Amino acid sequence: MGNGVREGPVHFQRDVEPVPARIPAEDNQEKKKVLNSLISGALAGAVAKTAVAPLDRTKIMFQGSSRDNLSPQEAYRLIYHTYLNEGFWSLWRGNSATMVRVIPYAAIQFCAHEEYKQLLGNYYGFQGKALTPFPRFIAGSLAGTTAAMVTYPLDMVRARMAVTPKEMYSSIVHVFIRISREEGLKTLYRGFTPTILGVIPYAGLSFFTYETLKKVHAEHSGKAQPSPPERLLFGACAGLIGQSASYPLDVVRRRMQTAGVLGHTYSSILLTMQEIVREEGLVRGLYKGLSMNWVKGPIAVGISFTTFDLTQILLRKLQHGPATVER
Repeated sequence: MGNGVREGPVHFQRDVEPVPARIPAEDNQEKKKVLNSLISGALAGAVAKTAVAPLDRTKIMFQGSSRDNLSPQEAYRLIYHTYLNEGFWSLWRGNSATMVRVIPYAAIQFCAHEEYKQLLGNYYGFQGKALTPFPRFIAGSLAGTTAAMVTYPLDMVRARMAVTPKEMYSSIVHVFIRISREEGLKTLYRGFTPTILGVIPYAGLSFFTYETLKKVHAEHSGKAQPSPPERLLFGACAGLIGQSASYPLDVVRRRMQTAGVLGHTYSSILLTMQEIVREEGLVRGLYKGLSMNWVKGPIAVGISFTTFDLTQILLRKLQHGPATVER
C-alpha cells in the first residue's frame, strides 16, 4: 500500500505536465492574430477615410440641411466654395475627429469580423473553410454592430465638427464639453438607434459581398488570392451595395446628430423620417447625397478592404517568413 501511495502522485504529474506547455503557445498565436487584425483594421480605416474626407464632409453638410439633392456638380461647387472661404485644409475639417473614431472603429470591426467568422465557423462546422452565405452575412453584421456600439459618441462629435464653423468648436474635447454642458450627456447617443439599424445591413452586406466575390474569384480563376486591383474592385462593389441598402437610416442618423446646432428637434426615427419626407420628399430627402455616396463609398470601402487584407498578409510574412500562405 505504501508503494501505491508513493507512485500515485508520480503518474498524476506525468499526465498533466504537457498541458501547460501547449496552452501558452496557443494563447500567443491567438494574441498575435488579434493584434494583427487590430493593426490592419486601424490602418485600413485611417487610409480610406483620409482619402475621401473632403467628399465625406460635403455629404454630411448636405444630409444635415434641407437643400435639394446633391448632384456631382453641386458637390463640386460646395467643395470649391468651402475651399475659397475657409481654405484648402478646411476640406479635411473634422478629419481629426474622424480619425479618433475611425481608427478604433475599423480596428474593432475588422478584428471582430475575424473572430465572429471563426466562432461561426466552429459552430456550423466550417473550420478552415469559407462560411456559407447566411453566417457570412451575420459575421459582418455582428462586427459592424460591435464597433458602432463602442465608438458611437465619437461619430456624433465628428458630425458636429463637420457642419459647424471652426469658431464654434476649437477641438474634439471642446465638442464633448459643450454638448455635455449645454445639451446633456444623452445627446452624445442621439441617433444611436438608426445607426445600429443601418449598420446591420451595411456591414452585413459589405463583408458578405466582399467575401463572396473573393470566394467566387478563387473558384473560377484558379488563383488562391485576388490581385490588389481586383480587391479594390470587390471592395467597391461591397461598398456600393452596403451603403445603398442602408442609406436612408444614415440620413436620419445625421439629422438627429446635428439637430442641436441646425435648429431642428427630432425625437424619434419615425418622426424624423416623416418630417424629412413631408418637407423634402421621399427620394430627395431620404436619399439626399446618395449620388455622392456612389462615388465616395466604393472608393472608401475598396481602399479599406484592400488595405486590411494586404496589411494582414504583410504582417504574417514579417512574423513567419515569405513562405506564409496568403489569406
